[in-house]
Amino acid sequence: MLKITQLNTENKAYFKELNIAWLEKYFYVEPKDIIQLNNPEYEILDKGGYIFMACYNGKTVGTVSLLKVDNDTYELGKMAVDETMQGKGIGKQLLVHAITHAEILRLKKLVLYTNSILKPAISLYKKAGFRNIELDNSLYARSDIKMEKLL
Repeated sequence: MLKITQLNTENKAYFKELNIAWLEKYFYVEPKDIIQLNNPEYEILDKGGYIFMACYNGKTVGTVSLLKVDNDTYELGKMAVDETMQGKGIGKQLLVHAITHAEILRLKKLVLYTNSILKPAISLYKKAGFRNIELDNSLYARSDIKMEKLL
């Protein structure tokens, strides 16, 4: 059974571990990633963001974050699922949880940055209502696509 909770002292190490594993598999870890992953409380939570962790049968297997851009907009980011648990719908459940939380916060939109090689992720985002928009100044060198979802 999957349970989604907020970041806490028990699952904090997995936030960094899951994201580093994902980044190293597909790209590389950028300086901005290191800053956020080493101090998620200050870099994400203290700035008004949220970090959610997925636990499956007692094991932390996934994560997603909402990073505050401004009062109406948050970035969906730092989403990763343990490689051995991919294909089980965990990413979809994390995405739905993040969107639902954004709706509860009465945000106007979510944005995300991704890469065109991540076809399953892009498909998931499109099914969830995200659409491609102009890629302005991306925070990440790996990003070649920006998407948004109006809430």
